[in-house]
Amino acid sequence: MSKIYIQGTFGAYSHLAALEIELNAEVIPCKTFDECFVKVSSESGSRMVIPESNRITGNIGIEYLIFKYRLNIYAEHFQIIEHNLLGQPGTSLKDIKDVFSHTQGLSQCSNFIKKNNFIEHVRADTAGSAEAISKTKIKSEAAIASSLSAKIYKLKILAPNIENEKGNATRFLVMGKEVYQPDFGDKKYITSFLFKLKSKPAALYQSLGGFAINGVNLTKLQSYSEQNSFESYFFLCDLDGHIEDPKVQKSLEELGLHCRDFHVLGVFEADKFREK
Repeated sequence: MSKIYIQGTFGAYSHLAALEIELNAEVIPCKTFDECFVKVSSESGSRMVIPESNRITGNIGIEYLIFKYRLNIYAEHFQIIEHNLLGQPGTSLKDIKDVFSHTQGLSQCSNFIKKNNFIEHVRADTAGSAEAISKTKIKSEAAIASSLSAKIYKLKILAPNIENEKGNATRFLVMGKEVYQPDFGDKKYITSFLFKLKSKPAALYQSLGGFAINGVNLTKLQSYSEQNSFESYFFLCDLDGHIEDPKVQKSLEELGLHCRDFHVLGVFEADKFREK
């Protein structure tokens, strides 16, 4: 049985994603994202399932850890986010006054919360909120969390699918210490990498020319300041294609001429969710 580390507690959306990726994996919760990266960096054969971005609310904020630890990305997984209002067994919607969840869970269900005049309480994560109210057993308190949380903490789903927008999804990355990439074949691939440019005028503009010339599509390009500096930036980038594709190789060679740091994070098959 393989180990998969997640941030949060049992019942978190990361837990749900891990089970969809490998049903029989040993899922191990960590308190922080940092702890996940430290554990996987020190253990051969273990992996982590970590949220990278949400379709509605954007980046989760793990970029600095990706840059620091440089673990290999094996796969991406898009998890549909369906929020539920969870309460004590025997209660109903009219009993609820206070609602607890992660700030993103609250914001993604703001219409439902306003409609019912609930008082919001921000907590560290969704599943942790469910666990907390299962212990306090106060009839007027509810949590916004997954249906898996309801099952684990023996709570009642008072209202299912209360999110503002249906079809919301979080992109998770499966990462580990060992370097692995699939053979180049007739499939859709993503190559993920990070780079830091040499300090010179128009460096970014010049560095990206190779992608345009070779017809390589960039699906993600984001800049982040390094170590609280507004003078040194690194970039995270995803492109459509396999690193062994000659067009991709030529593009990356051109980029390399302008870099003082370049690192391939992973080559993996594109999730079929992208085609929806």
